[in-house]
Amino acid sequence: MSTSKQAVTARRGRPGYDQQTVLQIAVDVFNRHGYEATSMGILAENLGISKSAIYHHVPSKEDLLRLALDEALGGLEGVWADGRSKDGSAVQRLSFVIKAILRVLATRLPYVTLLLRLRGNTDMEQAALARRRDFDHRLADLVRMAQAEGSVRGDIDPRLISRLVFGTINSIVEWYKPGGTLSVDELITNVYQIIARGMYSDGDD
Repeated sequence: MSTSKQAVTARRGRPGYDQQTVLQIAVDVFNRHGYEATSMGILAENLGISKSAIYHHVPSKEDLLRLALDEALGGLEGVWADGRSKDGSAVQRLSFVIKAILRVLATRLPYVTLLLRLRGNTDMEQAALARRRDFDHRLADLVRMAQAEGSVRGDIDPRLISRLVFGTINSIVEWYKPGGTLSVDELITNVYQIIARGMYSDGDD
C-alpha cells in the first residue's frame, strides 16, 4: 500500500485500530463462530467498538471476508508465481511447491483456516473455491510430469496424489499452534518428509 493510501486509512480508522487489526480480529471471530453466524454486532463486541465504528474501516462483513480470502489465496497463488515453481526438474518444482504451500498455511493460518471452512454459499465463496480447485489441478499436473520423469511413483493417479497431499496439508489447521513447541521450519520439514516417503519413487526428497 502506498504512503498516501496508508494516510487515508489512518485518518478513516478509529484510534487504536487500523484495517489490518480489524481484519485479524474479525477472522478470529469468523473461525470461532462461523462466518454466517457472525453478525456485525458480534464483531463490534469483540473489537470493543460500536457497529458504526467498524464501517470506518470496511464497508461490510462481506468486505472483511474478501480481504481475508485475498490474504489466503494471494499467498497460495504467489507460490505458483514464484520462479522456483517453474525452474528445474518436475520433482524439484514439486518439492518447492509443497514446502512453499506448507509455509503459507503455517504463516497465514487463520486466513487459510477460514478459506478451508467455506461452504460456497455466496458468489464470493464460489469464486474462492474455484481458485482453490485451480491449485489441485496445477499440483496434479506437476505430479504427472514428475511421474513421467520417474521421480514419483506411477501406480497412483496424479489427481489422487494431489488430493492426498492437500488433505494432509489442510489437516494442519486443526492442530497446529503457531508459537508452540513445533516451529514453522520443523513443521514444514516433518510434514514434507511424511508426504515424500509415500509419494516419491525412492522415498527421498
